[in-house]
Amino acid sequence: MKIAILSAARALLLGIALSQLPTIGGLAQGTCPPGMPPGVFCGERNIAHATAGTYAVDPDHAAVLARVSHVGYSYSVFRFDRVAGTLTWDPAAVARSTLSVQVKIESITSNVKDFASQLAGDKFLNAPRFPEATFVSTAFRQTDATSGKVDGQLTLMGKAAPVTFDVTLVGAGKGFDGNPRIGVNARTWIKPQDFGMPAMFAEPIEIVVDTEFMRNP
Repeated sequence: MKIAILSAARALLLGIALSQLPTIGGLAQGTCPPGMPPGVFCGERNIAHATAGTYAVDPDHAAVLARVSHVGYSYSVFRFDRVAGTLTWDPAAVARSTLSVQVKIESITSNVKDFASQLAGDKFLNAPRFPEATFVSTAFRQTDATSGKVDGQLTLMGKAAPVTFDVTLVGAGKGFDGNPRIGVNARTWIKPQDFGMPAMFAEPIEIVVDTEFMRNP
C-alpha cells in the first residue's frame, strides 16, 4: 500500500513538472542542463519548433569546414569563420523555403603556421580577386522528420556548379536571446576541378557546415 502511494505521488509530481516546461505551440521545449540562466530555452530535435519566418545566420555560431586530403595520409581541416546568410523557412510548404549564404574566403584558418594566408592568396583560393564563396538554393527536399536535401548553385573562385547538401536538424526552439532559432548540420562533396582549383587538389573535398539561424523580429 505504501509503495503504491509513493508511486502515485511520484507520477503526480512528474506530471506537474512536465506541465511547467516552456512550450512552443503547446510542445515542450528541450530541457536545459542545470545551472543555465533564466530565460534560456534549449533547442530540441523537433521540426515542430522551427517556426515560419525569415532567419539570418548567427555569425557567432556558424562555421564552414573544408576537409581536404593531405596527399593521401589524412584529412586537413580548414575553417572559414565569417559566414552570413538568409533562410526563408516555411514548415507548411518546405519546398517553398529558400537559402542564400556568403562565406568570406579570407577568413580561412589553419593550424599550420602561415598556411591560411597562402591558401587565401592568388596561388590557391585567390581571395583578392574572388573575396566570397556563395550558395543559392534551388530546391528544398524533406526526406524525414529531421533531415532533407538542399540543392543549389555553389560559386567559388568565379565558377558556379550545382551541389546538394544533406541537411540534418540539430535543434530548434525559442532561443536564448528572444529570437527563435534553428540549428543544422549540412554536408556535401565538391570536385575541385569544377571550380578551377590547382591540380594538387585531385580528390573530392568535403564541405561541412554547422550553423544556427536566428529568426528576424
